[in-house]
Order: sequence, then C-alpha cells, then structure tokens
Amino acid sequence: MLAFAAGSRLERGFGHLGRDGTVNTGRGPELWINARMTYVFSLASLLGVPGAADLARHGIETLGGPFEDRAHGGWWSALDGDGRPMGDTKSCYDHAFVVLAAATAAVAGVPAADGLLDRALAVHAERFWDEGRGLCVEQWSGDWSRAEDYRGANGCMHTVEAYLVAADATCDPVWRGRALRIAEHLVDRVARAHAWRVVEHFDADWRPLPEHHRDRPADPFRPYGATPGHGLEWARLLVHLHAAHERAGDPPPGWLLEAARGLFDRAAADADGGRAGFPYTTDWSGVPVVDQRFHWVHCEAVLAADALARATGEERYADLAARWWSFTVDHLVEPDGSWLHELGPDLAPAALTWPGKPDAYHALNALLLPSLPLAPSAAVALAASR
Repeated sequence: MLAFAAGSRLERGFGHLGRDGTVNTGRGPELWINARMTYVFSLASLLGVPGAADLARHGIETLGGPFEDRAHGGWWSALDGDGRPMGDTKSCYDHAFVVLAAATAAVAGVPAADGLLDRALAVHAERFWDEGRGLCVEQWSGDWSRAEDYRGANGCMHTVEAYLVAADATCDPVWRGRALRIAEHLVDRVARAHAWRVVEHFDADWRPLPEHHRDRPADPFRPYGATPGHGLEWARLLVHLHAAHERAGDPPPGWLLEAARGLFDRAAADADGGRAGFPYTTDWSGVPVVDQRFHWVHCEAVLAADALARATGEERYADLAARWWSFTVDHLVEPDGSWLHELGPDLAPAALTWPGKPDAYHALNALLLPSLPLAPSAAVALAASR
C-alpha cells in the first residue's frame, strides 16, 4: 500500500492518484491530500520503511512552502500546476490535517516539522477555535476577514483527532481538553438527542440543518443526512479520548464509552453492517440515501470495533471487527496493495464520489492502529517502541 502511495509524489507535494497509480495531472495538489500523505509517510518512517523519511520531509517542505500563506497566515486549499495558490478560502478540515501531519512528523524527527507544528497550532487556535462555544469555525476567506455562516461536524471531528496527537507531541494537555469539549457538544448533547446519529450540518449559531444538501446527497465532504462512517469514526475517537485521559492520570468522563457504544450500535444497525458493506449516507430514520460503499467507512468500522473490543473486553466487537475486515479484504484491497475507494451497491468498482485512489490515510490507520495501544497516538507509540 505504501509503495503504491509513494507514486503520488510530485515536484511540489503529492498529487491525486488515479486507480492505475498514475497522478491525475488535471488536478493540482490539494492541501488535505498533502497533509494526509505527510502523516502517512511520517508514520511509515517510524516503521522503518525505506524511503518514507524522504517522502515525509518532502511533505513538510511543501506544507511549509507553497501551501503556506506567508502574508496572512494559514494554508491555501490547493495549488495550480505552477505551484500558485488556488481559491480564496481556508477551512478547519484542511487545517486540522496540517496539525495532524506536523505533529506526527515532529515526533518522527522530520526536519522543520516542529516549527510547522507551532505555526499550525497557533493558526488553528486563533482562527478556528471558538473558546466560548468549545467548537470550531468551519471556513474563512483567505484574508480571514469573513467567516462562512455554515458550521460542520466533520472539521470538528478531525480537529479532535489532530488535537489528541498534538497533545501527545507537545505534552500540552490544553489540546486534549479542547478535544473533549468538541465531543461533549457534538456527541454527548447533539448525537445523543438524535438517537446517536451524528448531525453533520449547522448554521452559524450551531442550530442543526437536517435538510442541508438534500439536492447534493453524494457530496464528498458535506453530504445530506447521517453518515454511518462518521458515527463509527467518532466512536473510535471517543475510545482514544477515554484512553488518553486514563494515560494522563485524569479520570475519563463516564459518558465517553457509553457514547462510543451508542454511536457504534446505531451506525451498525443503520448500515446492516458487514453483510454487503456500509452505505455512505442514510436519512434520519436510517434508510440508505447514497448506497455507495467507500473504503474509508469500512476502515473506520474495523477500527471502531477493534477499539471497543479492547476497551470493553466484549467479544461481540472483536467478532464484528473480524467480519468487517474480511469484507474489506475481499472487496476493497487490490492485489497491488492499493485500495479501491468506492464500490456501487453491486460491489463493483465505482467513482460517483471518489474517482481514483488519492487517500492512503484511512488505509494505513486500518492496517496499523490495531497493533498499537489506544493511547498515546500512533507516532508517540511507535517512537517509544523504537
């Protein structure tokens, strides 16, 4: 898988890989892909994979080079073929992955990663973190003069992940505390009130928008309805958050594992988990809306089941992890080690939402995290094992 992913290297960062492993030259480098691939190769360098350290260094240099806005701060969402910034927005989702990549690379000893992490945390804290609400602003104009009225759970979810890694990399518990505040609102309050389905879309005052994008149900980042894969991903992150508190000697809030179970069971029930894969989205009664099967959803299903099995000792979670992993291997993993990103309801390869194979982040997590402790984060655990 890593050998396939290495083919995404460009002069500037990493490109969008097609199904055959060649870079799609019609798309310039995108920030979220570059940050994710930097995370992937930073972990691979800690595993001792030949060539991974150089790829991680390349990623850090690109994130700290053409992607970084030196005039206003923060990072551009995309570059054109000549390395010039494209677009005029800066998103919480993208910037959370910059934090994740920089923190992981810093632990891996990648040159210049420490400085990048300092800048990324400063920007995230100043521009995206809303201390009063304990949540994140979704998106700004490029000069930070205008914030989008929309608020989203997806960027917040990945901020939880990034903050947990940042807490381990910096030994600063403030990031773990902020991760908990995000989860308290979006999961313990909102998802609990919606039968453990994750509400994805909100207005600027964090009022739910249940009909958002009904006309664009297969949107890759803001789809209509509930997303079972995010319920599973949140469940895994809550288990990690629980374990991080225990490792720090702080009593974890009692609702964390309860909520992880609730999210997991709801997503599994809505998706009829594992028999024919997980649909991308459902309506608010659990009926599938977009019946495509995405690789990332199945990665998160396996990881959530594995995490809950280890946290609770309950065999049913281990059984589901094994069952869902069998489906993943049978239908999503290709002979060359790459992963199909999308299947249709008939389980044949599809590209309605995700053409090509641009993302090794979920796949690496699925392959690696079950062999590591629930806390600390992967980079710190691998560094300690060395």
